Amino acid sequence: MKSTTSRHTTSPITAFGRTLDPALQSWVPSANLPDTDFPIQNLPFGVFKNKQHAASYRCGIAIGDQILDLAALMERNLLTGTTAELRAAVAQDSLNALMALGPEAGRSLRIQLSGILEAGAAHQAAVRDCLVPQAEAQMALPARIGDFSDFYASLDHATNVGKQFRPDNPVLPNFKWLPVAYHGRASSIRPSGHPVYRPNGQKMKAGAARPEFGPSERLDYEAEIGFLVGSGNPLGHAVGIDDAEKHVFGLCILNDWSARDIQSWEYQPLGPFLAKSFMSTLSPWVVTLDALEPFRSGWQRGRQDPPLLEHLSAAWLGERGAIDVRLQVSLQSRKMHEQRMDPMALSTSLLRDSYWTVAQIMAHHTSNGCNLQPGDLLGSGTVSGPSQDTLACLLEQTQGGKHPITLPTGETRLFLEDGDTVIMKAWCEAEGRRRLGFGECRGTIMAAPARI
Repeated sequence: MKSTTSRHTTSPITAFGRTLDPALQSWVPSANLPDTDFPIQNLPFGVFKNKQHAASYRCGIAIGDQILDLAALMERNLLTGTTAELRAAVAQDSLNALMALGPEAGRSLRIQLSGILEAGAAHQAAVRDCLVPQAEAQMALPARIGDFSDFYASLDHATNVGKQFRPDNPVLPNFKWLPVAYHGRASSIRPSGHPVYRPNGQKMKAGAARPEFGPSERLDYEAEIGFLVGSGNPLGHAVGIDDAEKHVFGLCILNDWSARDIQSWEYQPLGPFLAKSFMSTLSPWVVTLDALEPFRSGWQRGRQDPPLLEHLSAAWLGERGAIDVRLQVSLQSRKMHEQRMDPMALSTSLLRDSYWTVAQIMAHHTSNGCNLQPGDLLGSGTVSGPSQDTLACLLEQTQGGKHPITLPTGETRLFLEDGDTVIMKAWCEAEGRRRLGFGECRGTIMAAPARI
């Protein structure tokens, strides 16, 4: 069909492409700095309240060092190019209603927000009144998370951990046929910055006749990428691989804290339970798949790997199935903090190296008819690579507590100690594109609560 677009209008495709233009600048000065996580090409969504005014939580987007209050935009009639349903969704105190509207609504909002924030835009004075400095904001979880499923998508992680327990058979046969996962605990997910209390639990030490109950001595982090579900699917209706990403609202950073000593005793035969359910930490900003479009890459399997079953196979995966997200973990001990030492980087790994993709995880999760809902969280599993500087948990870094890590203070770590702060950051960068980031996912270990 011939386009009817005139020289005075812009087609939706061209308008979307403009939001990704690396040359695009914002009238918000901090959004143009080369090291910002939040240039105008990003526009991630989050939920915040202004600490100065103790206001209720509101939906916003990050732009430079500011947050654009979406409800305030609506109140000032500055979102007139969107539907009434969309304007009502952004006026909520969580992103669930916006997530439920699906990718077309999200893209429409992205296009309008980019136009409002680009250099030379009209109504700058009115929009400026809708900005809140991030330093004055308290962030909440971006959505009401009804369910949490954690996957095991990294072959390197599966191999490294498997070698510690099954040296002759580290990767079980099902791993290369389906994305392995377990159901996590949604009620204990907290936003970045929330304290992490060392869990109590049962532990069975080598040679002991009976388990003991007490604080975990092998507390660990797991660096993951979280996928937040957008529009859901009805019970009994699977999502096909070609439509799977239409049901993903965006990505964030996930730290799925793990008590390894509790886990090793309890996990057979049903998998981890109390070793994981005490808490998971989620970064507050959700980077949409639209913003990640320039950082797509092809996904491949090994030539000796078994052929994919039909519900996990699509030709387009080889062209753009992977997403090039870099995930970094740093650690700062209490002593390092007191001496004003910067956190020590422990690893930087790549989501694109995962054995299973976002689309395959979504398609497999619903292949039995399981219904996902807006705001549900799916975790990638630990995003580890093949080398020491890409190992994304201490279980791998220290080879199960055998080889300590030395910190700049001379302290050593096999696992986390009270007062340690773990900081995770993620970002995307590519030649000819604006770097964009995910913010950070931070947690500090506190002493275990008193036992009953």
